[in-house]
Amino acid sequence: MSWIHGSVRSQLRTYAKRILIGGTATAAGFVAAYRNDLTQLQFDTFSAFGPFLRLLDAESSHNVAVWTAKHGIVPRDRRPDIASLGISVWGREFPNPIGLAAGFDKDADGVKGLLGMGFGFVEVGTITPLPQPGNPKPRCFRLPELGGIINRYGFNSLGVDAVSQRLETLRQQGLVGPSTPQAPRGLVGVNLGKNKTSEDAAADYSVGVKKLGQFADYLVINISSPNTPGLRALQGRKELEKLVKRVKNTRDQMQWGARGPPPLLIKLAPDLTDTDKSDIATVCLRLGVDGLVVSNTTITRPGAVADHPTGSEVGGLSGKPLLELSTAALADMYRLTKGKLPIIGCGGVSSGEDAYRKIRAGATLVQLYTALAYEGPSIVPKMKQQLAACLEADGFTSVQEAVGVDHRIKQS
Repeated sequence: MSWIHGSVRSQLRTYAKRILIGGTATAAGFVAAYRNDLTQLQFDTFSAFGPFLRLLDAESSHNVAVWTAKHGIVPRDRRPDIASLGISVWGREFPNPIGLAAGFDKDADGVKGLLGMGFGFVEVGTITPLPQPGNPKPRCFRLPELGGIINRYGFNSLGVDAVSQRLETLRQQGLVGPSTPQAPRGLVGVNLGKNKTSEDAAADYSVGVKKLGQFADYLVINISSPNTPGLRALQGRKELEKLVKRVKNTRDQMQWGARGPPPLLIKLAPDLTDTDKSDIATVCLRLGVDGLVVSNTTITRPGAVADHPTGSEVGGLSGKPLLELSTAALADMYRLTKGKLPIIGCGGVSSGEDAYRKIRAGATLVQLYTALAYEGPSIVPKMKQQLAACLEADGFTSVQEAVGVDHRIKQS
């Protein structure tokens, strides 16, 4: 075991001691705790293997996690969601507002398993028109003491054709596509990107719309990753206006079923200036963008991240250190759009209380990613229970009642 990091060896010894010392009393307590909830036992047992998975480097453990979802080696939650968590957005019925952010399942490899874990929706991608390898490895780095990750993947993608085939298979299995009460389907968002060497970003995003829009409950134009050169420049007013017009025109010229076209969202960075935010809000409202995702990773290194040995790595920072910055950006965009656009709140969410903060700040839906990497599948049911408790404690009977409530309090 000499190859295992010292802190990990110490942690494993601690786990072993707990198992050995606990004895019969621990076993009895264990049985009593899970006697009436075998589903939770599955989630907690699976998540207990997290420290062993993290013996691998960050990208390898990520790949293993996606593999387990692909092959159904993940816990499945068949329990109905708490009624207060259901919400209707864009004519879609979300059983709960907790979703998995883009970046985890980049190529729609594990959608079935991930939806089965109890997420209200799963966003796949980022997907580029042509396959591309992304940036050189290593390109993903943990900051475990801070609950953060820095990545510079660079839109590694199998491309739209490969992902289209996978989503078509899921549709034939009845797992994606139009949902009805008689035939419920998983809700899947598709996050679109541009190829690194492409000189026509709008054409790239339009390809994604044409090839993948038919499978999507919503589409996301990702113009905020810090790991593709020049991408964030598309958030400028003139550039964004040109981009949205072309991509939206592509979508609107296509033939859609009774549900109509998939909603078109823009994913934003948390590092925008006040002028940038105001310009983006103006463009999105004027051109009829259907929603926002706020936010992507940050290129800043707030607080203790700057002093962390890994903090100097180039790339986007996600996880707990991003919570304050991303939530502030979310609140700004809700205010600037006057609450007219549904917003998916993303960045630093690691508990039901964090999700509730995002909702009060203006989020209609919430996503996580880094917290799943650290805590495993058990975080999904835990977050839903915590969120429901927060709603009940403040007298809300639904998520919708709490959306943007902090703004209403300030105005009163």
